[in-house]
Amino acid sequence: MSKKKKQENVEKEYRKKLIKRRKPNRSIAGDIFLYLFLILVAYIMAFPIIYAVNAALKPLDELFMFPPKIYAQNPTFDNFSDLFVTMGKSWVTFSRYLFNTVFITAVGTGGCLVVASMGAFVLAKYEFPGGKTFFKLVTVAMMFSFYVTAIPNYLIINFFGWVDTYWAIVVPAFAMPMGLFLMKQFMEGLPTSLIEAAKIDGANEWRVFSGIVMPNVKPAWMTLIIFSVQALWNNKASTFIYSEERKTLVYALQQIQSGGIARTGQGAAVLVVVMVVPIAIFIFSESQILETMASSGLKD
Repeated sequence: MSKKKKQENVEKEYRKKLIKRRKPNRSIAGDIFLYLFLILVAYIMAFPIIYAVNAALKPLDELFMFPPKIYAQNPTFDNFSDLFVTMGKSWVTFSRYLFNTVFITAVGTGGCLVVASMGAFVLAKYEFPGGKTFFKLVTVAMMFSFYVTAIPNYLIINFFGWVDTYWAIVVPAFAMPMGLFLMKQFMEGLPTSLIEAAKIDGANEWRVFSGIVMPNVKPAWMTLIIFSVQALWNNKASTFIYSEERKTLVYALQQIQSGGIARTGQGAAVLVVVMVVPIAIFIFSESQILETMASSGLKD
């Protein structure tokens, strides 16, 4: 028998032992209990979404039924049709509200991704005076909520003349401390030798950043996109935008939702319409988020 053949047999035996060693020592009843428990937990986690969707499909008599029922007995799309009829009667069209929200979300998310990734690349892979101090300031900034910084933000935006414009929402979205922190922590796990090898081959800084660093940190910037889209899509922007033709879709929908008892069904439909986009983006990018959370603290 050749030496190569012997080595292959040894590896096969080792794999068999490893598989036997990793086999969980649980009974069939234990597995069934575990799966039932996980199904129960999953149902509890998804219950708010299930309840919201069923409420939007209920006719008005079921919405006011007591005791209330979770699932719609006679599901109907009347609430959604009534919602679009009400939106159609507004002097600002539904498409205008939708455009405002999509524009703010797309531009704000794109700018946030560019600023956070470029800043994180410099902080993670280069040493310069004040770099560590700057990152500490970014970390401290994560501690302050929007309500604490609302007045300073308004004064700065008013100074630049951005009040009642899209930029009042878009530009502050570029400076997301969470985004810079997340991208830096993930980029620190990228081998520096990979960047040095690219520079030896003649790649410039932009080529290294766009062609090597960004593709290798895709889970991080996909996660950042999800966080940014969720924040901007659900932003009413009522603090800075006063003109009705620049209002966001969420603001318009919530005005309908506050229309009283007669619009209870439309209010339930509003809740579903508002949460569809963030949930859809999260579902399509779930694997990227899990990979980010699993490896963002690792370093080579």
